[in-house]
Amino acid sequence: MRPEHKAEMKARKRNIRLTVSYDGSGYHGFQRQTPPIKAVQNVLERVLGQIFGDAIELAAAGRTDAGVHAYGQVVNFFTDGSIPIDRVARAANGLLPPDISVTEATEATRDFSALHSARRKTYLYRILQRETPDPFRRNYTWHIHQPLDTEALAEAAKTLLGRHDFSSFRAAGGAPMSPVRTMDMAEVRREEDEIRLTFRADGFLYHMVRNIVGTLVNVGRAVITPADFAVILAAGDRHQAGATAPAAGLYLMSVEY
Repeated sequence: MRPEHKAEMKARKRNIRLTVSYDGSGYHGFQRQTPPIKAVQNVLERVLGQIFGDAIELAAAGRTDAGVHAYGQVVNFFTDGSIPIDRVARAANGLLPPDISVTEATEATRDFSALHSARRKTYLYRILQRETPDPFRRNYTWHIHQPLDTEALAEAAKTLLGRHDFSSFRAAGGAPMSPVRTMDMAEVRREEDEIRLTFRADGFLYHMVRNIVGTLVNVGRAVITPADFAVILAAGDRHQAGATAPAAGLYLMSVEY
């Protein structure tokens, strides 16, 4: 957004913050795309424009990729629209498709930015670990039929805790930024036929979670050891890490401010 355009947006009377959930299966990611390509942001901005009577431009906490889901995406926008805040979620959900939902709407301070004010994000990755695929979870998990050693997965994941250079798990094509991040949660747990991996950090690089998961799966398959995983993290070399895990298993769970 050009500086003069950003100033125009911020001159509006209200700064609205929304928490949004969506099933990303049918979208080319969150970030606005040129039609006919459909992204979550396109749909949200169109509906919010109808409700508020303004041309709406959203800022978002994260630009999830095609096929990635969210329980707790956070967005904000400036508007002169007068609809009461307690009616916004219901009005939006009456117009949104069933795979997108506004779960909370609040008035934000003038300086709040869903992107720049974020302090920590939590992501979940779901692996379906059984012999046969599940057609009802094909868009929501990564199906792996081989047995995975969850204890080895958990041991390797602990290596991620603390402050590290995560260049080994950074994909090309992301915005230029420091690769150093602090991770304070890297949890692996089994729930029936799923392995669920939860990561919380002060920021994530492009494809970072999916690249971490793809490498951890190599630990679970005994292709590499937890000690090898630690070496890969320290190397700062994407070529040493595993393949990128599929988008379908990834969820943006929450954003903390």
